[in-house]
This record gives sequence, structure tokens and C-alpha cells, in this order.
Amino acid sequence: MACMELLLMVLALLVLIAISNVIQRFVPFIPVPLIQIALGVVAAYLPGLHHVPLNPELFLVLFIAPLLFNDGKMTPREELWKLRAYILLLALGLVFTTVLIAGPFIHWLIPAIPLSAAFALAAILSPTDAVAVGSLSGRVKLPGKIMHLLEGEALMNDASGLVAFNFAIAATVTGQFSLPKAIGSFVVIAIGGIVIGALLGFAVIWLRVFLRRLGVEDVTLHMLIIILTPFVIYLAAEECHVSGILAVVAAGVVHAIERDRMEESASLRLRIVSDSTWSVILFSLNGLVFILLGLEIPGVVTKIWEDPSYRNGQVIGYILIITLVLMLLRFCWVWVTDRQVRSALLTALSGVRGALTLAAAFSIPIVIQGGSPFPERSLILFICAGVILLTLVSASIFLPLLTRKPEETGAHAGNRKKDERKARIRVLEAGLCTVREEMDDVNKREALELISNYTRRLQHTKLEGHSNIGEAWRAAVAIRLDALQAEREVAERWLREERITPPFAERFQTSLNRMELILTNRFKIKLLLIVAWSALSRLFKGRKAKEGILTPSHPDWDIYKALKLEAIDAAIRRIKESETEDRRGTALAVIADYRELELDLQNDRHWSASKIKPGLKRRELELKAIQSERNAIQQMYEAGDIDRNLAGKLRLDVNYRESSVFESQKKL
Repeated sequence: MACMELLLMVLALLVLIAISNVIQRFVPFIPVPLIQIALGVVAAYLPGLHHVPLNPELFLVLFIAPLLFNDGKMTPREELWKLRAYILLLALGLVFTTVLIAGPFIHWLIPAIPLSAAFALAAILSPTDAVAVGSLSGRVKLPGKIMHLLEGEALMNDASGLVAFNFAIAATVTGQFSLPKAIGSFVVIAIGGIVIGALLGFAVIWLRVFLRRLGVEDVTLHMLIIILTPFVIYLAAEECHVSGILAVVAAGVVHAIERDRMEESASLRLRIVSDSTWSVILFSLNGLVFILLGLEIPGVVTKIWEDPSYRNGQVIGYILIITLVLMLLRFCWVWVTDRQVRSALLTALSGVRGALTLAAAFSIPIVIQGGSPFPERSLILFICAGVILLTLVSASIFLPLLTRKPEETGAHAGNRKKDERKARIRVLEAGLCTVREEMDDVNKREALELISNYTRRLQHTKLEGHSNIGEAWRAAVAIRLDALQAEREVAERWLREERITPPFAERFQTSLNRMELILTNRFKIKLLLIVAWSALSRLFKGRKAKEGILTPSHPDWDIYKALKLEAIDAAIRRIKESETEDRRGTALAVIADYRELELDLQNDRHWSASKIKPGLKRRELELKAIQSERNAIQQMYEAGDIDRNLAGKLRLDVNYRESSVFESQKKL
């Protein structure tokens, strides 16, 4: 593949990841992995993408290593330790039990697959996928114990499944198998991987601490070390012929143990950059895993679908039966250890298989010893792809039904309002934290003002109790839009009376249009185009940004001030005329904003030449804080802490305040 083709392919896949995230916003009940698999299937038929080869070794080091390293770093250690017995029973006991029971069953169901190859198929179908399991947590509120159990299992069962798979493949290819040798090799591979991963993890931590003690706080250098860590550890473990998967998991856990102490000594900038960088990397890798899986599915399916020696209905039946057997084995295993039917059912349905299964299947050799084709290789690939899709779909359908809470009425409704208030507090705290982090000697005054403002709002939110922010802000937006229309009518009247020139009227209307776009949260693309065009116009015309702001020294200041004061009066009259009893409080709040703006205009506050820079500094700080609030809303939504409706309400709140920031700065 040419370099340019490879570049275009990568860019296309990244675009598909972004598209999947947008689609998921409109269909939140469908997990992102399913959307990404579907997009991958569609992309497989596009020129230049359908022939993308899936190299299993490259797939493991490029995708699985950093994802499992992060999972090991972020998974709560205390919970994993408490559940260590259950995790080992699932990660080791269930995997080997599945291989020993499902292997002979598959051979009995499909005699064309030799027993050793059936063992191999059972082995790669036995481990759950950590990435797929993580995708469920944001949409399904599983009990904490079950979620931690699934996370711990997914971290460890990849190694046991792959070891069993490799021995089964070796037995198929060579016709030889030794159980004592297999057990001994597994112990060496597993323990060796954990030891090497832990040692190298501590070595990386020591290196970073040593560099800090030398005064080397270069963010780029430390980020490079952090990013390279999982790849280096995985490759080093594989070179030592031990489990690279368990090595990166162990390194991740070691980093989790040392994380708190290191973050206390790490610079604030490094923590922010590290979190942001890893967020982008993990988002991209997660998406690429499932899109690549989707790209491979058409080729796998076509070979079986078009082969006259296979009956399509019968092959689909194989997938359904094998998936059912895997779920039954999982259910029985969990029920025997826990004796709780609901818990066992949730755990069984949560056993989602993922891209690792298909990657391992692609590593099956094409020929065996003697040059004969590997028996039923295409059928094995087809079954793997089918089981992956079926487990994802079944989990997406049945888990929400089993975990759905009853309708919230009475006391439950009160709990919902309490959750809403907690979410608002988290959003405000995110903004407050950003202001504190961005404060320096230059912007200290503006930062302290914002900190005071955030503190008052936090106190008010914590004490308010049962307010409904959705209705309040919808009412505020409706009132504000009506007021903007009144301002617009004043400008049009001034233009008709020739009190202002058409270019001046256009600038004034543009500022009102900008406020309306932000308030309604519509035409985002149009808004971006307006901003981009404005920036390009200033660039090519050689204007400075500050020339877009009217100040008392500007020749048109008196005209603008008179126009704006009359527009404010008209807006306040319009609000009072349309005021209703149920919206009285909201109307008074909007009027208060206008009165404050009116007072600032009358006293030329925030527009004097000496205060242009401080005003811009506050605006920059406040916009950064608002963006942090948006990030907090998105994180809570993705984690399943808030639903789509509440996320929309919170975003409406942020949009309304953002419009106030632009309005107060008067950037025309």
C-alpha cells in the first residue's frame, strides 16, 4: 500500500470515528461499538478501504496494549482486590472450563472442525473484551460489584484465552499436545508477564521522578514517555516470551498505585496535557478497534456466504447455538459461585466478545504441517465474527431492560431532582477548577472575580433544593430572544430615520445575530463559518482583533452608546409587556442583566482604553471555564451519570451564560 493511500485510509477511519460519535448522540440507546462496526462494514465497500489487512501481532501491540494499560491504570484497585477470588474464577477457571466443554461440543456440532481446532475456537471465544465491556458502562447502569468484576475479568482473561488458543493451534498444526507442558508454559508465561510488567512499570515511574528531581519538567518529554510506556513494555515482554498483555496490565496497575503520589508532585500543566492527550488517544483507538473489525466482517462473511458447500441458514444456526452455549456456561459458572440469578444473568449477558477474538482468529495459519489447508479456517472466522456481533447486540438489547429502573414518582422524583442538583454542582466545580488552574499574576484580578462568582453560584445551587433548570433556562432563552427582537427593531428604525449608516446597522445586527445563534444552539456550522470568515477577513485586511471592539475613543462611540441604551429600554419594555406570573422570576433576572449592562454603558465601564486588556483576559478565562463545564457534562453523559435530557438542560444553561459573556464584551 502506497504511503499516500495509507494516509488517506487513516484519515478516513478517523472521520468515521467522529461520525460514529455524532450518530450516537441521536441514537443513545445503540452502543458506539455497534455504530462503528456498521460504519466499518459500509467503509469496506468503499474503494481503497476494503483491502485493509488485519495483522494480529500489529493489532495487539498498537491497539490492545495501550487500551489495557489504561484500563489497568484506571480500574479501582481496592474493588479489584476485594473481588480477586471471583475475578480469578472467571479469568482462569471459566476460560479453561469453556475450552474443555465448548471445544468438544463444537466438534460434535460441526464434525468438519477437528477437535484440536474446536478447542482453538472455544479458546478465542472464551475471553471477554475489555473495550466492549467498557462501552457498556456508559449506557447501562450495572451494579458496581458486577462492573468491577467484568473489568477485572477482562483485564486478565485475554492472556489465559490466548495461551489456550496457541496450544490448541499448535496441536492442530503439528498433531502433538502435552497437558503438563501446556500447564507449565501457562504458569511461566502468566507470572513472567506480570513480573516483567510490574518491574518495567516501576522503572518508568522512577525515570519520571528522577527527571523531575533534576528539574526536567518539559511536558512534551514526559508525555512522550507516558505514551511509549505500554508499547515498550508489551514488546519487551513478548521478546522474553511471556504474556505482553498481562505485562501492560501489571504496568497499568503499578502506575495506578503510584498515580496519586506522582500527581501531587507533577506540574498542573502536565496533568492537564496528560489527561487531554490520553483522552484523544483512547477515543481514537477504541473507535479504530471496532471500525477495523467492521472492515473485516464483509470479507469473512462473503467467503462462507458464497461457498456452495455451506448452507447459510445452517451456519447462522451454528452461531446462535454456540453463543447460547457460551452464555449458559457463563451463567451457570457465576450462579454456582454467587447463587443469585439476576447477578448471574447480568454477568452472562455482559460477557461481550470483541476485536481481540477476531484478531486471534486471523492469526490462525492458512496451512498445517504437510501443506494441507487449516481445516475450516473460513468457517471459524465466520463463527467468531457472528458471536462478536450477537453478544454485542444481545447485551445492547437485554441489559438495558434488566437494569431499567421503575418510573420515578413521589420520593423517587425527589431523588431525581437531587441528582440533577448534584450534576449542576459538578459542572460548576469543573468551571471553578479551570479558573483556579489558569490564574496567574497577569490575570489574577479577573480570576478572583470569576472565582467569587462561581463560589456564589455554587452556594446558591447547593441550597436551592428543587429548582428545574430546564424550564427556567428555556423560559430565559424565550424571553431573551424576544428582547433581542426588540433591540433589532430599534436598529431598523434608526436606519430608516437615517440616524445610523447601513454598515453601522449591519454591525449592530451582526452582534444580535451572534447572540441569537448562541442562545438557540442552532446553526453551529453557520456560526463556525461566520467566525472563520471574520478571522480570515481581519487577516487579509491587516486588522487587529481589538479594532472590532468599540471603545469611548472610537469616533462612533456616542452613536453606538445612544443606540444601545435605547435598544436596552425597548428590550426591557418588551419583557415587561410579555411577562407572565409563572415567568416573573426569570423575566426579572433577564431585566437585571440588561440593567447591569445599561449601568456599564452609562459609566463607560469595561470599554475604557485602559481596561480593554483586562476585559479580554476575563473573557478568555470565562470561556475556558465554560468549555470545562461542557466537558464535565459530556463526561457525565458518557459515564451514564446523567441522561440525554438532563445533559441537554445543562448545556442550555452553559449556552445561555456563554451568550452573556459575548454580550458583556460587546464585540461587534
